Amino acid sequence: MFCQPVISPSKKFCLLCFQTEMFQMWTILPKASSFREKRCSHVSLQGGDLSSTMAARLVPNVSSKEGESQCEEKHAVLLSPVGKLEISGCETGLHEIKLPKMSVLPSGAESSAACEVCEGAEEMTEPLKQCTAWLRAYFCEPARMASLPLPAFHHPLLRRDSFTRQVLWTLLRDVKFGEAVSYKQLAVLAGNSRAARAVGGAMRSNPIPIIIPCHRVICSSGQSGNYGGGNLMKEWLLSHEKLQKEKLAY
Repeated sequence: MFCQPVISPSKKFCLLCFQTEMFQMWTILPKASSFREKRCSHVSLQGGDLSSTMAARLVPNVSSKEGESQCEEKHAVLLSPVGKLEISGCETGLHEIKLPKMSVLPSGAESSAACEVCEGAEEMTEPLKQCTAWLRAYFCEPARMASLPLPAFHHPLLRRDSFTRQVLWTLLRDVKFGEAVSYKQLAVLAGNSRAARAVGGAMRSNPIPIIIPCHRVICSSGQSGNYGGGNLMKEWLLSHEKLQKEKLAY
């Protein structure tokens, strides 16, 4: 049987071929829709060896938002030496840490003050509890940080397969407390030596500052560079880590 062309005023096409193609499309569509049922996995990171477990958390994961249930976001505010840190997250993981803008550096007494949750303590999820415990250790007892788990992350940027996520993963895994790297050096570590500008964009996009330590990325000239919480905060965090690292060395 040969297909018969159907003539229209504007163009010529085969009705039999058209019907066949439509049938094939309808048989493929149900398979495509099954991809919406996939859900992302969230892995919490235990203290100790970051490099051995970070890959499990940040493995490439592609899932459709249409098939995912909306998480119930909770909020907490941690009073810290650098001001109030606004933390958000759900039962699955940490969403975001928002930094205040520092106009003056904290004094010696303020910098050694204990960190306390001043809002939202009664509704904190497990990831929020882990986050606040880790931040308390960071500011007040750095020696305890290695024994504390980091919370799971549940932000779209950290689940999407991209160079930005690769940069943030590399930064968390390879640049330790008290260290600093340039934007170009981090680009090399992340696998693209020509992407220093993209590294800067990744630092601006970082949803979980301090834990993912974008403050440790500085200019090649040695200047601190820009920071979401302001240059004063970046300089204070770098000085805090340097001082605490020297104390831990004794």
